[in-house]
Amino acid sequence: MNKTTVKFKKLDERAQMPHYGTEFAAGADLYACLDAPLTIAKGATEFVHTGIAMEIPTGLVGLVYARSGLACKKGLAPANKVGVVDSDYRGEIMVILLNTNPAGKESYTIHPGDKIAQGEFPFPYKADFKEISNEEFDKLTTSRGENGF
Repeated sequence: MNKTTVKFKKLDERAQMPHYGTEFAAGADLYACLDAPLTIAKGATEFVHTGIAMEIPTGLVGLVYARSGLACKKGLAPANKVGVVDSDYRGEIMVILLNTNPAGKESYTIHPGDKIAQGEFPFPYKADFKEISNEEFDKLTTSRGENGF
């Protein structure tokens, strides 16, 4: 499997580096970076912070998918079905979670540090994450910069 380095920086000291759960996992877990638990009401959509920004190499795209367990057991999945993180975006990676509530619960609470989604860099790449300082983080001058959503 090909690997490419994807640089990231923590925007919050509590943020966690994306992590592949197993050797052959396609997606790296993304974690909630919250000040307090966040309850998502039935039918509601919430932006969930990850506390990280990435420098995705030109020519690649980051895709944000649901975690299977959260989607089928708790009804939580990205509202846009698949989040797209373009290589020129330098802002915080956010996950837009929608509570579809198939399990009969009225709401679901996300806690700081919970796994909330998975990020993938389409085949044939798997990222080798490398934390860098703010000074090293390449703030490419693009027409987009940190603007998103």
